[in-house]
Amino acid sequence: MATASNAEHIVIVTGSAPLAVAAVASIPDEAIVIAVDGGLDHALAAGLHPSGLIGDLDSVSADALEWAEQNATISRHPADKDATDTELALRFVADMMPTQLTMIGGGDRLDHTFAALGALGLPELTSIPMIDAWWGAQHVDVLHGPGQATLQLAPDSIVSLLALHGKCTGVTITGVRWQLDDATLAPVVGWGVSNQVVADGTVNIRLSTGVLTVFDVPASTTPSTAPSTAPSLDLSTNPSLDLSTTPSLDLFASQSSPHPDPHPDPDPDPHPDPHQPSTTGDSKKDHTT
Repeated sequence: MATASNAEHIVIVTGSAPLAVAAVASIPDEAIVIAVDGGLDHALAAGLHPSGLIGDLDSVSADALEWAEQNATISRHPADKDATDTELALRFVADMMPTQLTMIGGGDRLDHTFAALGALGLPELTSIPMIDAWWGAQHVDVLHGPGQATLQLAPDSIVSLLALHGKCTGVTITGVRWQLDDATLAPVVGWGVSNQVVADGTVNIRLSTGVLTVFDVPASTTPSTAPSTAPSLDLSTNPSLDLSTTPSLDLFASQSSPHPDPHPDPDPDPHPDPHQPSTTGDSKKDHTT
């Protein structure tokens, strides 16, 4: 397995749209930035200098590719493959074992949006303590169960919980107008949508099983100049970071042994009632739309 020491925060830039100002401003100077195919053009336009480029390179511009050939490590993959370029990048990052992973992207293709956000639920990412993303101007946090998170969100802002990857159990949220306590969210239902953050902005979320996607508004994003350079992936001192040989990126070596589901569903009922009361007290929310 390819690993890297001191890989604290890794940022993946993907998608087909210019990067949101708030997203770029949130990137710390010490973060390692990796571009996915045509995402390199948008990263460079935002003042970022990615250390790596991953993908089949069918959408990156000639100018950006020329820049990468001189300034970054390139991992080129065939166009005929069984994973998206974003998935390849996320699996590579998982092997680096960062403490935080941020994906930044955007675009107007709905299928690409679902695929990119869905990729944040890959089983390989379960061990990463903090996962978040910006898709356009929308920020999301992703929580793999069992896990918990304390978020500092804008007071009175909207926060929504969605089970995009299958059923989520043991969902608890406090610091919002309508609290949940040990709730079960069925896949892609609206029970957790359009909650309201209370005055102090501190929101606590706990999850037993599943992958929970939280659409939220961070409390603040300090304006700053995008970093002109990011720490490079120095292959001379870290040979295990060779993007071309990372085992998790070999799509053809282990087709017969798929990754096990780390969140097996103990409940055989395929049709849980999404409106079964699982909150306590006066915390139940009326979701009339």
